[in-house]
Amino acid sequence: MKTPYKNIYNILKLNRFIVLTVVIGAVLTCIISVLMVIKLHKETVNNAFVVNTDGSVIPLKLVSQQENLKVEVLAQLELFHTYFYNIDASNYEKNLEKALWLGNSSVDALYRQKKADGVYNRLLQYSLVQKVLNIESKVDIQNEPYKFETKTIFEINRGSVTDTYELTTTGNLIHVDRNFPNNEIDTHRFRILQVIRCLLYTSPSPRD
Repeated sequence: MKTPYKNIYNILKLNRFIVLTVVIGAVLTCIISVLMVIKLHKETVNNAFVVNTDGSVIPLKLVSQQENLKVEVLAQLELFHTYFYNIDASNYEKNLEKALWLGNSSVDALYRQKKADGVYNRLLQYSLVQKVLNIESKVDIQNEPYKFETKTIFEINRGSVTDTYELTTTGNLIHVDRNFPNNEIDTHRFRILQVIRCLLYTSPSPRD
């Protein structure tokens, strides 16, 4: 008895159908997987998760980076002005070194100018104490570099007389990568650029 053979064209059509079905299924699976990964990534970026005592996962909503940005910029400006202007004979070298890490060449130029003017020599010679009283900053975080204007009020204790000064500083900030040896200094990863300052003498006051 002869074995019946199927039509070769029918077999090819069936094989083609099977191949197309497998390919389409694989493509759909890949697309669905990519979409799920993107969705999971977005959820992970915008949320934090903690494990409850019963083992359940609790999502915690994070504050957006944009909302944190202004806080970080203001903190960086306060840090810089504190390091640069809150100095005395015992800490000025350490504080100025930290302040220089937070700025670019314009900050270094400002430091060199003050050094050439004998500011730090007088600090040592007369044991002056320069103390920051208040720091207020205004920032524009719409576009980088971020523009700022900072008003710093500080006093210089000259023994029997304490002089008070008001200093206005303007410039820009940009994002930078963390600098490993100085992570504890540059905690907010911003660099201060194009510093311009205007000093306004306020008033002398006798020390109590």
